[in-house]
Amino acid sequence: MADTAALFQPISLGAIVSPNRITMAPLTRGRAGESRVPNDLMVEYYRQRASAGVIIAEATAISEQGYGWDQAPGIYNDEQVAGWKKVTDAVHKAGGKIVLQLWHVGRASHSDFQPNGETPVSSSAIAISGEIHTPQGKKTYEVPRALELNEIPAIIQQYVDATKRAQAAGFDGVEVHSANGYLLDQFLRDGVNQRTDEYGGSIENRARLTLEVTKAVIATWTADRVGVRLSPNSTFNDLSDSNTVATFTYVAEQLEPLGLAYLHVIEALPGHFMYNEGERAVPSIRKAFSGPLMLNGGYDAESGAEAIASQAADLISYGIPFIANPDLPERFRLGAELNAPDQTTFYSPGAKGYIDYPFVGATKA
Repeated sequence: MADTAALFQPISLGAIVSPNRITMAPLTRGRAGESRVPNDLMVEYYRQRASAGVIIAEATAISEQGYGWDQAPGIYNDEQVAGWKKVTDAVHKAGGKIVLQLWHVGRASHSDFQPNGETPVSSSAIAISGEIHTPQGKKTYEVPRALELNEIPAIIQQYVDATKRAQAAGFDGVEVHSANGYLLDQFLRDGVNQRTDEYGGSIENRARLTLEVTKAVIATWTADRVGVRLSPNSTFNDLSDSNTVATFTYVAEQLEPLGLAYLHVIEALPGHFMYNEGERAVPSIRKAFSGPLMLNGGYDAESGAEAIASQAADLISYGIPFIANPDLPERFRLGAELNAPDQTTFYSPGAKGYIDYPFVGATKA
Protein backbone atom coordinates (compact mmCIF):
# COMPACT_ATOMS: atom_id res chain seq x y z
CA MET A 1 0.00 0.00 0.00
CA ALA A 2 1.30 3.42 -0.98
CA ASP A 3 2.37 5.84 1.73
CA THR A 4 -0.46 8.36 1.96
CA ALA A 5 0.28 9.71 5.43
CA ALA A 6 0.86 13.22 4.09
CA LEU A 7 -2.84 13.41 3.16
CA PHE A 8 -3.91 13.01 6.77
CA GLN A 9 -2.04 15.85 8.44
CA PRO A 10 -4.24 18.68 9.74
CA ILE A 11 -3.76 22.16 8.29
CA SER A 12 -5.09 25.63 8.98
CA LEU A 13 -6.56 27.44 5.99
CA GLY A 14 -6.73 30.85 7.57
CA ALA A 15 -9.55 30.59 10.10
CA ILE A 16 -10.67 27.19 8.77
CA VAL A 17 -8.99 24.22 10.41
CA SER A 18 -8.96 21.19 8.12
CA PRO A 19 -8.39 17.78 9.76
CA ASN A 20 -6.80 16.42 6.56
CA ARG A 21 -5.44 17.56 3.21
CA ILE A 22 -8.22 15.92 1.14
CA THR A 23 -10.53 18.67 -0.11
CA MET A 24 -13.72 18.06 -2.03
CA ALA A 25 -13.51 20.10 -5.23
CA PRO A 26 -16.48 22.16 -6.41
CA LEU A 27 -18.66 19.96 -8.63
CA THR A 28 -21.58 21.22 -10.68
CA ARG A 29 -24.29 18.54 -10.48
CA GLY A 30 -27.48 20.27 -11.64
CA ARG A 31 -29.67 19.00 -8.79
CA ALA A 32 -31.18 22.28 -7.53
CA GLY A 33 -34.18 22.18 -9.87
CA GLU A 34 -35.77 25.07 -11.71
CA SER A 35 -36.03 27.10 -8.49
CA ARG A 36 -32.22 27.12 -8.15
CA VAL A 37 -32.77 26.51 -4.41
CA PRO A 38 -30.67 23.88 -2.57
CA ASN A 39 -32.96 21.00 -1.59
CA ASP A 40 -33.06 17.93 0.67
CA LEU A 41 -31.27 15.84 -1.96
CA MET A 42 -28.35 18.26 -1.84
CA VAL A 43 -28.41 18.25 1.97
CA GLU A 44 -27.88 14.49 1.97
CA TYR A 45 -25.22 14.62 -0.78
CA TYR A 46 -23.05 17.06 1.12
CA ARG A 47 -23.71 15.43 4.49
CA GLN A 48 -22.41 12.13 3.11
CA ARG A 49 -19.15 13.82 2.10
CA ALA A 50 -18.47 15.69 5.36
CA SER A 51 -15.32 13.65 6.03
CA ALA A 52 -13.49 15.79 3.45
CA GLY A 53 -11.06 18.14 5.16
CA VAL A 54 -13.03 20.96 3.60
CA ILE A 55 -15.91 20.76 1.11
CA ILE A 56 -15.89 23.44 -1.57
CA ALA A 57 -19.55 23.51 -2.54
CA GLU A 58 -20.47 23.57 -6.20
CA ALA A 59 -20.19 26.77 -8.23
CA THR A 60 -23.14 28.92 -7.20
CA ALA A 61 -24.54 31.87 -9.15
CA ILE A 62 -24.09 35.21 -7.41
CA SER A 63 -26.90 36.85 -9.39
CA GLU A 64 -29.49 36.15 -12.07
CA GLN A 65 -27.10 37.75 -14.55
CA GLY A 66 -24.33 35.41 -13.41
CA TYR A 67 -26.42 32.26 -13.97
CA GLY A 68 -25.81 29.92 -16.91
CA TRP A 69 -26.09 26.24 -15.98
CA ASP A 70 -29.49 24.57 -15.98
CA GLN A 71 -30.69 23.64 -12.45
CA ALA A 72 -27.51 24.80 -10.72
CA PRO A 73 -28.05 26.63 -7.40
CA GLY A 74 -27.88 30.34 -6.69
CA ILE A 75 -27.06 32.52 -3.68
CA TYR A 76 -28.91 35.72 -4.62
CA ASN A 77 -32.23 35.45 -2.74
CA ASP A 78 -33.47 34.57 0.74
CA GLU A 79 -34.96 31.22 -0.31
CA GLN A 80 -31.58 30.10 -1.62
CA VAL A 81 -29.89 31.22 1.61
CA ALA A 82 -32.38 29.16 3.62
CA GLY A 83 -31.74 26.12 1.38
CA TRP A 84 -27.99 26.44 1.77
CA LYS A 85 -28.39 26.85 5.55
CA LYS A 86 -29.84 23.33 5.70
CA VAL A 87 -26.77 22.08 3.82
CA THR A 88 -24.23 23.82 6.04
CA ASP A 89 -26.07 22.75 9.20
CA ALA A 90 -25.98 19.11 8.07
CA VAL A 91 -22.29 19.26 7.16
CA HIS A 92 -21.37 20.92 10.46
CA LYS A 93 -23.44 18.42 12.45
CA ALA A 94 -21.49 15.65 10.71
CA GLY A 95 -18.20 17.32 11.72
CA GLY A 96 -17.34 18.86 8.36
CA LYS A 97 -16.34 22.27 6.99
CA ILE A 98 -17.86 23.82 3.88
CA VAL A 99 -16.96 26.80 1.68
CA LEU A 100 -19.11 28.28 -1.10
CA GLN A 101 -17.71 28.94 -4.58
CA LEU A 102 -18.95 32.28 -5.96
CA TRP A 103 -19.80 32.05 -9.67
CA HIS A 104 -20.57 34.51 -12.44
CA VAL A 105 -20.47 32.64 -15.74
CA GLY A 106 -20.24 35.71 -17.98
CA ARG A 107 -20.48 34.71 -21.65
CA ALA A 108 -20.95 31.03 -20.70
CA SER A 109 -24.67 31.78 -20.39
CA HIS A 110 -27.55 32.39 -22.79
CA SER A 111 -30.41 34.85 -23.01
CA ASP A 112 -32.72 31.94 -22.06
CA PHE A 113 -31.21 32.14 -18.55
CA GLN A 114 -30.99 35.91 -18.30
CA PRO A 115 -33.55 38.24 -16.69
CA ASN A 116 -35.83 39.67 -19.40
CA GLY A 117 -33.95 37.63 -22.01
CA GLU A 118 -31.00 39.99 -21.93
CA THR A 119 -27.70 39.26 -23.69
CA PRO A 120 -24.99 37.63 -21.51
CA VAL A 121 -22.03 39.82 -20.57
CA SER A 122 -18.26 39.35 -20.83
CA SER A 123 -15.02 41.28 -21.11
CA SER A 124 -15.40 41.46 -24.90
CA ALA A 125 -18.02 40.64 -27.52
CA ILE A 126 -16.60 37.24 -28.47
CA ALA A 127 -18.76 34.11 -28.35
CA ILE A 128 -17.84 30.63 -27.11
CA SER A 129 -17.85 28.13 -29.96
CA GLY A 130 -20.35 25.28 -29.69
CA GLU A 131 -23.64 24.81 -27.88
CA ILE A 132 -25.11 25.35 -24.43
CA HIS A 133 -27.88 23.38 -22.72
CA THR A 134 -30.66 25.81 -21.77
CA PRO A 135 -34.10 25.16 -20.25
CA GLN A 136 -35.40 25.29 -23.85
CA GLY A 137 -32.86 22.74 -25.13
CA LYS A 138 -29.46 22.95 -26.80
CA LYS A 139 -28.68 26.25 -28.46
CA THR A 140 -25.63 27.93 -29.99
CA TYR A 141 -23.72 30.22 -27.65
CA GLU A 142 -24.57 33.86 -28.29
CA VAL A 143 -22.17 36.74 -28.83
CA PRO A 144 -21.99 38.40 -25.40
CA ARG A 145 -22.14 42.09 -24.68
CA ALA A 146 -18.90 43.67 -23.49
CA LEU A 147 -19.43 45.18 -20.05
CA GLU A 148 -19.28 48.96 -19.96
CA LEU A 149 -16.76 50.50 -17.60
CA ASN A 150 -19.52 52.02 -15.46
CA GLU A 151 -21.13 48.57 -15.01
CA ILE A 152 -18.12 46.96 -13.35
CA PRO A 153 -18.77 48.32 -9.82
CA ALA A 154 -22.18 46.59 -9.93
CA ILE A 155 -20.50 43.30 -10.85
CA ILE A 156 -18.16 43.64 -7.86
CA GLN A 157 -21.19 44.42 -5.68
CA GLN A 158 -22.79 41.13 -6.79
CA TYR A 159 -19.82 39.29 -5.27
CA VAL A 160 -20.09 41.37 -2.09
CA ASP A 161 -23.81 40.64 -1.73
CA ALA A 162 -23.24 36.92 -2.38
CA THR A 163 -20.53 36.87 0.29
CA LYS A 164 -22.93 38.36 2.83
CA ARG A 165 -25.52 35.74 1.91
CA ALA A 166 -22.94 32.96 2.22
CA GLN A 167 -22.19 34.19 5.74
CA ALA A 168 -25.89 34.21 6.54
CA ALA A 169 -26.19 30.67 5.15
CA GLY A 170 -23.58 29.41 7.61
CA PHE A 171 -20.65 28.70 5.30
CA ASP A 172 -17.13 28.60 6.75
CA GLY A 173 -15.79 30.73 3.91
CA VAL A 174 -16.08 31.55 0.21
CA GLU A 175 -14.03 30.82 -2.89
CA VAL A 176 -13.80 33.41 -5.67
CA HIS A 177 -14.17 31.47 -8.93
CA SER A 178 -11.65 33.02 -11.33
CA ALA A 179 -11.15 29.82 -13.34
CA ASN A 180 -12.48 27.57 -16.11
CA GLY A 181 -13.47 30.28 -18.56
CA TYR A 182 -16.11 32.07 -16.47
CA LEU A 183 -16.43 35.84 -16.12
CA LEU A 184 -13.32 36.70 -14.09
CA ASP A 185 -11.25 34.36 -16.26
CA GLN A 186 -12.73 36.04 -19.35
CA PHE A 187 -11.16 39.28 -18.15
CA LEU A 188 -7.94 37.63 -17.01
CA ARG A 189 -6.90 35.92 -20.23
CA ASP A 190 -6.14 37.62 -23.53
CA GLY A 191 -7.74 34.89 -25.64
CA VAL A 192 -11.04 36.66 -24.92
CA ASN A 193 -10.20 40.03 -23.37
CA GLN A 194 -9.66 42.57 -26.16
CA ARG A 195 -10.53 45.64 -24.11
CA THR A 196 -8.58 48.86 -24.50
CA ASP A 197 -9.55 50.45 -21.16
CA GLU A 198 -8.00 49.83 -17.72
CA TYR A 199 -9.42 46.28 -17.67
CA GLY A 200 -7.70 45.18 -20.89
CA GLY A 201 -4.33 44.98 -22.60
CA SER A 202 -1.56 44.43 -20.05
CA ILE A 203 -1.50 41.59 -17.56
CA GLU A 204 -1.95 44.14 -14.78
CA ASN A 205 -5.12 45.46 -16.41
CA ARG A 206 -6.57 42.05 -17.22
CA ALA A 207 -5.98 40.86 -13.65
CA ARG A 208 -7.63 43.96 -12.22
CA LEU A 209 -11.17 42.58 -11.91
CA THR A 210 -10.13 39.34 -10.21
CA LEU A 211 -8.09 41.34 -7.71
CA GLU A 212 -10.78 43.98 -7.13
CA VAL A 213 -13.41 41.29 -6.56
CA THR A 214 -11.12 39.39 -4.18
CA LYS A 215 -10.33 42.51 -2.17
CA ALA A 216 -14.01 43.45 -1.99
CA VAL A 217 -14.93 39.96 -0.76
CA ILE A 218 -12.14 40.13 1.85
CA ALA A 219 -13.42 43.53 3.01
CA THR A 220 -16.91 42.02 3.36
CA TRP A 221 -15.79 39.01 5.43
CA THR A 222 -12.09 38.55 6.31
CA ALA A 223 -9.12 37.33 4.26
CA ASP A 224 -8.77 34.20 6.37
CA ARG A 225 -12.22 33.06 5.15
CA VAL A 226 -11.55 33.66 1.44
CA GLY A 227 -9.96 31.46 -1.21
CA VAL A 228 -9.42 32.03 -4.95
CA ARG A 229 -9.49 29.47 -7.77
CA LEU A 230 -7.39 29.76 -10.95
CA SER A 231 -6.95 27.47 -13.97
CA PRO A 232 -3.79 28.51 -15.86
CA ASN A 233 -3.66 25.96 -18.68
CA SER A 234 -7.37 25.22 -19.02
CA THR A 235 -9.01 25.71 -22.41
CA PHE A 236 -12.46 24.99 -20.95
CA ASN A 237 -15.15 27.35 -22.30
CA ASP A 238 -12.92 28.21 -25.26
CA LEU A 239 -10.35 30.20 -23.33
CA SER A 240 -6.61 30.70 -23.81
CA ASP A 241 -3.77 33.04 -22.90
CA SER A 242 -0.65 33.99 -24.83
CA ASN A 243 1.63 33.87 -21.78
CA THR A 244 0.08 31.64 -19.15
CA VAL A 245 3.03 31.53 -16.76
CA ALA A 246 3.52 35.30 -16.70
CA THR A 247 -0.21 36.00 -16.31
CA PHE A 248 -0.81 33.63 -13.45
CA THR A 249 2.46 34.30 -11.66
CA TYR A 250 1.48 37.97 -11.58
CA VAL A 251 -1.93 37.11 -10.11
CA ALA A 252 -0.29 34.94 -7.45
CA GLU A 253 2.16 37.73 -6.59
CA GLN A 254 -0.72 40.17 -6.15
CA LEU A 255 -2.71 37.71 -4.02
CA GLU A 256 0.30 36.92 -1.82
CA PRO A 257 0.05 39.93 0.56
CA LEU A 258 -3.72 39.65 1.02
CA GLY A 259 -3.57 36.84 3.59
CA LEU A 260 -5.96 34.48 1.81
CA ALA A 261 -7.15 31.27 3.43
CA TYR A 262 -5.82 29.41 0.37
CA LEU A 263 -5.15 29.54 -3.37
CA HIS A 264 -6.77 26.75 -5.41
CA VAL A 265 -5.17 25.93 -8.78
CA ILE A 266 -6.41 23.43 -11.36
CA GLU A 267 -3.60 22.50 -13.72
CA ALA A 268 -4.43 18.98 -14.78
CA LEU A 269 -2.01 16.08 -14.89
CA PRO A 270 -1.54 13.97 -18.04
CA GLY A 271 -4.49 11.63 -18.50
CA HIS A 272 -7.01 14.05 -17.00
CA PHE A 273 -9.71 15.34 -19.38
CA MET A 274 -8.59 18.95 -18.79
CA TYR A 275 -4.89 18.28 -19.38
CA ASN A 276 -3.16 20.53 -21.87
CA GLU A 277 0.45 20.43 -22.99
CA GLY A 278 2.69 23.41 -22.37
CA GLU A 279 4.71 24.93 -19.56
CA ARG A 280 3.11 24.46 -16.17
CA ALA A 281 2.41 27.60 -14.16
CA VAL A 282 2.13 25.84 -10.79
CA PRO A 283 5.89 25.90 -9.97
CA SER A 284 6.01 29.67 -10.49
CA ILE A 285 2.76 30.16 -8.58
CA ARG A 286 4.20 28.13 -5.70
CA LYS A 287 7.22 30.43 -5.52
CA ALA A 288 5.07 33.55 -5.66
CA PHE A 289 2.40 32.51 -3.14
CA SER A 290 3.45 31.44 0.34
CA GLY A 291 -0.02 30.70 1.72
CA PRO A 292 -1.76 27.31 1.57
CA LEU A 293 -1.75 26.06 -2.04
CA MET A 294 -4.38 23.56 -3.15
CA LEU A 295 -3.89 21.65 -6.42
CA ASN A 296 -6.50 19.84 -8.52
CA GLY A 297 -6.67 17.85 -11.73
CA GLY A 298 -6.24 14.09 -11.91
CA TYR A 299 -4.55 13.29 -8.59
CA ASP A 300 -5.02 9.95 -6.85
CA ALA A 301 -4.07 9.11 -3.27
CA GLU A 302 -0.45 8.35 -4.10
CA SER A 303 0.24 11.34 -6.41
CA GLY A 304 -1.62 13.65 -4.01
CA ALA A 305 0.42 12.50 -1.04
CA GLU A 306 3.61 12.83 -3.09
CA ALA A 307 2.74 16.42 -4.09
CA ILE A 308 2.23 17.35 -0.43
CA ALA A 309 5.31 15.50 0.83
CA SER A 310 7.47 17.22 -1.81
CA GLN A 311 5.95 20.61 -0.84
CA ALA A 312 4.61 21.15 -4.37
CA ALA A 313 1.23 21.62 -2.68
CA ASP A 314 -0.32 21.84 0.78
CA LEU A 315 -3.64 20.21 -0.09
CA ILE A 316 -5.22 18.33 -2.98
CA SER A 317 -8.81 18.77 -4.11
CA TYR A 318 -10.55 15.74 -5.57
CA GLY A 319 -13.55 16.03 -7.87
CA ILE A 320 -14.78 12.93 -9.69
CA PRO A 321 -13.41 10.58 -6.99
CA PHE A 322 -15.71 12.33 -4.46
CA ILE A 323 -18.72 11.93 -6.75
CA ALA A 324 -18.46 8.14 -6.59
CA ASN A 325 -16.89 7.83 -3.13
CA PRO A 326 -18.60 9.85 -0.41
CA ASP A 327 -16.13 8.39 2.09
CA LEU A 328 -13.05 9.09 -0.04
CA PRO A 329 -10.69 9.93 2.88
CA GLU A 330 -11.50 6.61 4.58
CA ARG A 331 -10.93 4.70 1.35
CA PHE A 332 -7.59 6.45 0.90
CA ARG A 333 -6.69 5.66 4.50
CA LEU A 334 -7.49 1.96 4.09
CA GLY A 335 -6.12 1.64 0.57
CA ALA A 336 -9.59 0.40 -0.37
CA GLU A 337 -10.87 0.05 -3.91
CA LEU A 338 -12.77 3.08 -5.23
CA ASN A 339 -16.28 2.99 -6.63
CA ALA A 340 -16.41 3.68 -10.38
CA PRO A 341 -18.28 6.88 -11.29
CA ASP A 342 -21.34 6.70 -13.52
CA GLN A 343 -20.82 9.59 -15.91
CA THR A 344 -24.35 9.31 -17.30
CA THR A 345 -25.68 10.61 -13.97
CA PHE A 346 -23.22 13.47 -13.40
CA TYR A 347 -25.80 16.13 -14.35
CA SER A 348 -29.06 14.17 -14.40
CA PRO A 349 -31.89 14.95 -11.96
CA GLY A 350 -32.68 12.76 -8.97
CA ALA A 351 -30.91 10.55 -6.46
CA LYS A 352 -29.39 8.04 -8.89
CA GLY A 353 -25.64 8.57 -9.18
CA TYR A 354 -25.87 11.28 -6.55
CA ILE A 355 -26.56 9.91 -3.07
CA ASP A 356 -26.61 6.16 -3.76
CA TYR A 357 -22.89 5.33 -4.00
CA PRO A 358 -21.94 2.76 -1.31
CA PHE A 359 -19.64 3.56 1.58
CA VAL A 360 -16.68 1.27 2.24
CA GLY A 361 -18.01 -1.98 3.70
CA ALA A 362 -21.28 -1.28 1.79
CA THR A 363 -22.91 0.40 4.79
CA LYS A 364 -23.97 4.02 4.66
CA ALA A 365 -23.20 6.40 7.49
